[in-house]
Amino acid sequence: MAILNPNEIFYTAFEPRMTNRFILYMDGMPSFLVKGMSAVNLSQTAVALNHINVQRYVKGKTIWGTITFTMYEAITPAGSQTVMEWVRLHHESVTGRDGYSDFYKKDITFNGLGPVGDVVNEWIIKGAIITSANFGDYSWDDDGTAVNISLEVQPDYCILNY
Repeated sequence: MAILNPNEIFYTAFEPRMTNRFILYMDGMPSFLVKGMSAVNLSQTAVALNHINVQRYVKGKTIWGTITFTMYEAITPAGSQTVMEWVRLHHESVTGRDGYSDFYKKDITFNGLGPVGDVVNEWIIKGAIITSANFGDYSWDDDGTAVNISLEVQPDYCILNY
C-alpha cells in the first residue's frame, strides 16, 4: 500500500520567473534601451579516451555561446551612438587602428526580477566583446514600428551569482 506524502498531494505555492522582468547593466549603455536578450548558454566538448576495445569520455573545453541583445533605437540618447562608441573601442574605422582588449572588453550584469521588482537572480557576463551589430531596418511601407538594434556579444565566461 502506498503512503501519501501531504507535501506531494496538496497545493504548493510557487512564483515562476517571467521573461519580461529583467534589467541589464552595461557600462555606457542606458538600461532602458535594452528591450530583450537571449539566454546565457554554453556547450562542453567531450574528449575520447581509447583503451583497448572501449572508449570512455572526459570533459573537454567549455565554450560560452554568444548572447544577442535587442535594443531600442532612441532619438536621444541614440542607441546606435552608444553601440558605436563601444565598437570604436574595438576598431576605429577612420584610422584603421584596433584597441586593446582591456578597453573594449566589458562586464555586463543581468538581473532577473521578481513581481515586486526584487532581484531574484543575477548573471555576470565577463569580458564581452561585440561580434556583430545590426542597426535596424527602415521601410517606407512600414506603419511606424520602432527601430531595433541587434547586438551580438561573445563573453569569456559567465557567473551565476544566485
